[in-house]
Amino acid sequence: MSYLFAGYVLDPDRRELSHGSDKVAITPQAFDLLLHLVQNRDHVVSKDALLDAVWAGRIVSESTLASHINAVRKALGDSGDEQRLLKTVARKGFRFVGDVTETAMPARSDAAVADHATSTANQDAALALPDRPSIAVLPFLNLSGDPQQDYFVDGMVEDIILALSRLRWLFVIARNSSFTYRGRAVDVRQVGRELGVRYVLEGSVRRVANRVRITGQLVDTTTGMHLWGERFESVVDDIFDLQDQVTESVVGAIAPQLEFAEIERAKRKPTESLDAYDYYLRGLANFHLSTRDGIDTALANFYKAIELDPDFAAAYGMAAGCFYWRKMNRWLGNRVVDGQEAARLAERAVTLGKNDAVALTRGGHAWPHFGGDLHTCVAYVDRALVLNPNLSTIWYLGGYQRVSLGEHDEAIAYFSRAMRLSPLDPETFQMHTGIAMSHLYSRRFDAALDCLREASREVPNILRVAAFQAAAHALGGRMEEAREAMGHVRRLDPTLRLSNIDDWLLVRRPQDFALASEGLRKAGLPE
Repeated sequence: MSYLFAGYVLDPDRRELSHGSDKVAITPQAFDLLLHLVQNRDHVVSKDALLDAVWAGRIVSESTLASHINAVRKALGDSGDEQRLLKTVARKGFRFVGDVTETAMPARSDAAVADHATSTANQDAALALPDRPSIAVLPFLNLSGDPQQDYFVDGMVEDIILALSRLRWLFVIARNSSFTYRGRAVDVRQVGRELGVRYVLEGSVRRVANRVRITGQLVDTTTGMHLWGERFESVVDDIFDLQDQVTESVVGAIAPQLEFAEIERAKRKPTESLDAYDYYLRGLANFHLSTRDGIDTALANFYKAIELDPDFAAAYGMAAGCFYWRKMNRWLGNRVVDGQEAARLAERAVTLGKNDAVALTRGGHAWPHFGGDLHTCVAYVDRALVLNPNLSTIWYLGGYQRVSLGEHDEAIAYFSRAMRLSPLDPETFQMHTGIAMSHLYSRRFDAALDCLREASREVPNILRVAAFQAAAHALGGRMEEAREAMGHVRRLDPTLRLSNIDDWLLVRRPQDFALASEGLRKAGLPE
């Protein structure tokens, strides 16, 4: 015996709930609960009766029952507010109020056949994936049992959509399209086909009294694989501040995951089939190796991306970033020629990328190291921060600009914000290094050394880290450690001298330059 109602088919023999030709995801206990309510639809079913029928007399909390009632409503596209099919009777229990038709025939109504044809046509006409990463943020499930909380849940999801939309490299489905899935139990693969996206972010919110718990998960719609999942908990003091906190945490966490997933996908592509964006992704992967060979390969990848797309602003910015890396580690070949090329790339990045946070950040940060005006380039990075305040790279490279300007406490705040946004970032060692430089210039030598040790543990053999370790030890009076660190500096670059560090250190305050010079001189750097 199957039960037909509101376009759904409930088949006890197959233990399936379907809508048209699509199977509806539902847990076994939620299925049993729905079946019991449908079979007893002629009367109100008490909570005790449901607990006996579904949980066989086991002790189960009322919150467990409530969550399964919510799961049934979600599967049916119903809600606690509408109660179109499942009605809550105060202090009595629950009753299924939909019109039900019982049939002993295979559960394939004419409507189902028509739905199947439509579904097949839709699948055949599945939207093609864009040429960049694409995501839909589905409405989060309100598990609070209070329909009045829907406004909070929806507002938070809208903020996440807006924040993700600021990532120029990401194609984000608009709110009006993704919210059509509200109250529907859907397969993420189906969402991917219907909206033409590779990734889906879904989640739930539970708010009890002044505490709220948010869960989120990122899913690849092409494979159904979960790429990321996290839970956030907080106390509700200010509802809008909490929404901002959650948005920042979610976007800061999933943006690197999306980038990593895309990099891995690009690596699996045959080289001959790569397009501009995939070369860009391969460039990022090599850039984050933080080695000389890695930077060389990354630069070649970014140049290839530019060749295929001459207006690819972020690729120009990352290419300029490669030259900056070469300069910081003193890997430049012809300093004049390389400096001119770096300046060209940086200028092109900020010109083409007026609304591209990555291009403005990487180009705006690199350019002053090759003749660009520092204050003008700070404005580029500040604009990037307006475009996307959740991108950790903007905060940490903006931090380095504050170091150059001598604004050391503000710089530390920038680096700290970057680490909070992306605690597993491949450039975390850069953030530790920046904090260390600010501490050193503020004469907090022990604090500087603590951060430099963290940086060297993450990525060893970085010239700037070794040089500031030597200077911090010397300025702190630890001469043996200073000489040992300077030995490492000399092994990394035998040509570094006090006479050429003015081109290597970008600092505007004379006292900062004098302090760094004094530390390096005491540690044993030759004139």
